[in-house]
Amino acid sequence: MKKVLMLGLAVLMAIVWTGPAAAAEYKATMKLASTQSMDHPYMVGAQKFADLIKERSKGRITIKLYPSNQLGKGEREMTEGIQQGAIDLLVTSTGPLGGFSPSINILDFPFLFRDFKHVDLVLDGAIGQKLLKDFEKADIKALAFWENGFRHLTNSKGPVRKAEDGKGLKIRTMENKVHLAAWKAAGLNPTPMAWGEVFTALQQKVIDGQENPIAVFYSSKLWDAGQKHFSLTEHVYSPSPFLMSKKTFDAMPKADQQLFLKTALEVAKFQRKINRDAEETKLKEMAKSGVTVTRNVDKASFKKAMAPIYSEFSAQFSKADIDAIMNAK
Repeated sequence: MKKVLMLGLAVLMAIVWTGPAAAAEYKATMKLASTQSMDHPYMVGAQKFADLIKERSKGRITIKLYPSNQLGKGEREMTEGIQQGAIDLLVTSTGPLGGFSPSINILDFPFLFRDFKHVDLVLDGAIGQKLLKDFEKADIKALAFWENGFRHLTNSKGPVRKAEDGKGLKIRTMENKVHLAAWKAAGLNPTPMAWGEVFTALQQKVIDGQENPIAVFYSSKLWDAGQKHFSLTEHVYSPSPFLMSKKTFDAMPKADQQLFLKTALEVAKFQRKINRDAEETKLKEMAKSGVTVTRNVDKASFKKAMAPIYSEFSAQFSKADIDAIMNAK
């Protein structure tokens, strides 16, 4: 009996110590990619995440940052890299993600969110967690929602205060069918284009404008590409899922998996805050660079013009889910 008890104790100790031992032995150097430059809030958050992971793993895991499309021509290509395991981590807009996880496109409806408080309530709650989990069907592990911000319309032709002012403008949009339909409904001419091609297209007047959050416009200095008119339309809120290769995630010990999940959520709060806190300063600096910022936008005119797309896409997204997001309090 004594030998049996001793043997059982030995087996129990082996089980208890397997996890920590595996974590202590795991070492990796990972690649984190983005379309944006190092001064964009994406990459400020990415640097914070990399520093915390290195510190908390005691140097076992290091993360190298690859900004400005270094690992791909655009978000779609880099998301494919995540799927294949060629890239370990990616901060991206939702633009092309519907092709990987269709449910995420529900967040791209215009005027879905009231304000940042509403955003946080939805994305950090049950709805947001379900949308993140859905990525696993595409062999992608979504760690958390970071932020790009509310999107605004810019152009080289003139001020746009109401929807009618923008009619006929040829604008770059993300490769996103909900966005394309919304702008067509508003009378504009949307053109899907990878982000890496946009600056040159604006310079050469292939397109008249684009739509993006303040941070993207500012970090890309789009006024140098002739974008002198910036309208605070806030037509769509653009979350930024922080994605990880499921192959990379599954290869890690459970302790490190939990470390990544916890740290990604922690940095999400940091990244969103720095993005929001800097917006007014950036708007003022843009004005100094010759950009006309139209603040008194008639958002109701845009909302009315884009309203038909809710019925157009009702078959793909249930009204109950849309109402749950819009009415969240």
